[in-house]
Amino acid sequence: MQSVETAPTTRPATLPAAIGGITAYVVGYAVTYLWQSDAVGAALQSYNAVLALLGGDPIPTWTAVGWLFYNAHAVAFSTPAVGGSRLSRNLIIDGNAPLVLLLVPAGLLVVAGFIAGRHDGTPRADRGLRVGVRVTAGYAVAAVLGVALFRFTAGTATVHVEYALGVLVAGIGYPAVFGAAGGALAAVTR
Repeated sequence: MQSVETAPTTRPATLPAAIGGITAYVVGYAVTYLWQSDAVGAALQSYNAVLALLGGDPIPTWTAVGWLFYNAHAVAFSTPAVGGSRLSRNLIIDGNAPLVLLLVPAGLLVVAGFIAGRHDGTPRADRGLRVGVRVTAGYAVAAVLGVALFRFTAGTATVHVEYALGVLVAGIGYPAVFGAAGGALAAVTR
């Protein structure tokens, strides 16, 4: 009787993909900052002048660029409005920032998923999907930290990324979809 040996099925490694997710987040913010910080700083001048008149601290450019980075994930930031309500803003969708910024996180996540897929070495698209989606592990952690970090408070007023959407859409949805696409692409182009 002949025995048929099969290769053991191994689980895709999460750590390299998670590191890719963290890297994609950091590079995405850095690209957004380097590209848009001058425009964001100029746009903040009038707001910061009013805050200075009221004795408040200025909105840091790096914080506002963080809001813009989350806008590139289709996640708004929330500002105080008249009557104690809140107003959600997405500068890209509103036409106040380049539309091509939407490609920054998506493109970097496809690249991270692709690299994770190549690192795994699988020629199967279904496994490539599973490998690529693992960039979510790192990207989600970075996105949660970003949601906490990119907030500004003056008195009782706070401007911040929409909390739930920042975590669910930017931290989980984007890397799951685009990381998986990159992982599958790596597998089918081997």
